Amino acid sequence: MTIRQPVRTCIVGHLALKYLGGAIPPGVLNLHEKLRQIAAAYAGKKGATIPLLQKAQEEFGYLSEETISEIAGFLGLTKNEVYGIATFYAQFRFERQGEHTIKCCQGTACYVQGGHRIVEAVEDELELEVGETTTGDYKFSLEKVACFGSCALAPVMVVDKTVYGRLTPVKARQIVAEY
Repeated sequence: MTIRQPVRTCIVGHLALKYLGGAIPPGVLNLHEKLRQIAAAYAGKKGATIPLLQKAQEEFGYLSEETISEIAGFLGLTKNEVYGIATFYAQFRFERQGEHTIKCCQGTACYVQGGHRIVEAVEDELELEVGETTTGDYKFSLEKVACFGSCALAPVMVVDKTVYGRLTPVKARQIVAEY
């Protein structure tokens, strides 16, 4: 039995994937090809790291270790350099997120109006804690945010891009159940 192992070499900023004894697996090729297409728009441009990370996260939902490695190859940087840049910014995620992201506001107005109870209700409804994603189905991710700027609607919860205001724990549970 022959074991197929990838050999990666960086050639002029692009990763050339070469598999010994066989074809490139479809998943690896798809990741590489999609990233190559995304990176093409930034070829030779200074300051491309953050926009490239943003586009990759938009495409894949998060930045996997493989994605970081591929981006490093495209940019001629080390994985540690790219990871260091990405971890500096709160906008980047390194774990798979749910299909729906629920963000509960914990700003002053929302907190005073019961925002902490909204978080507790959603945690109970989904059986997960802030910062987690539902296991198995990856349907929901739950986050707390400092402020949405919708203080007049406090307490506020945003599911994907839909804002829900003047919530109660019961309303929050009902909204989550609709998804």
